Amino acid sequence: MDTLKGLFWKPDPAEQLRKCNSLIRTNSRALDRQILTLKNLETKTKSQIKAASTRRQHTSSTPLEIRLLARELVRIRRQHTRLNTSKAQLESVGMQVREAFAVRKIQGSMKVSTQVMKDVNALVKLPELTGTMRELSSVLVAANVMEEMAEDAMGAAETEFEDEEAEEEVDKVIAELVGDRFGEGVAVPDDLPAVSVQEPVADEQVDLQEMRSRLEQLRS
Repeated sequence: MDTLKGLFWKPDPAEQLRKCNSLIRTNSRALDRQILTLKNLETKTKSQIKAASTRRQHTSSTPLEIRLLARELVRIRRQHTRLNTSKAQLESVGMQVREAFAVRKIQGSMKVSTQVMKDVNALVKLPELTGTMRELSSVLVAANVMEEMAEDAMGAAETEFEDEEAEEEVDKVIAELVGDRFGEGVAVPDDLPAVSVQEPVADEQVDLQEMRSRLEQLRS
């Protein structure tokens, strides 16, 4: 029955366009929420770094605590930049899709866009958008706006923390917020150690594990 229906019934272009616009708006709102969350987390982390540096009683773990927080701040800023770039790509997809449907209305045919394929492929890799972007991809393929992408081209995005480059950013963050003295000669191991910075020292004591958990939730 479905096969016969497919032979005689063609998708309504207006309905396809509405579906595309709806999915694009859904993804845009999701990105806006994530960007706002990251902005708030950045503000909180900066305050925690400054609070740690101005405590009356510094311990041997204070420089490590500050460096760990600065490292998380670098991660937050990188992800913030990545999501802003993704939103620009999504807006580009929206404009190109509307243009493609407008051309179809005039000329009666749809032109496959390689740029839309490139942008959609990049957006599908975002954990924040994977589900709805795959749905949008299916609608665009059905409308002949883009060709179907291979599954391996839609794999997970890499978010590696390049040590040498990242540590330079960490140094800049520490210098920016509290001065160089708390970042000199402090190495951060790959795994967060069970250091005393997670134990209450004062009301301003930060909870590093909670912060890392929140950042991981944003990436998941």
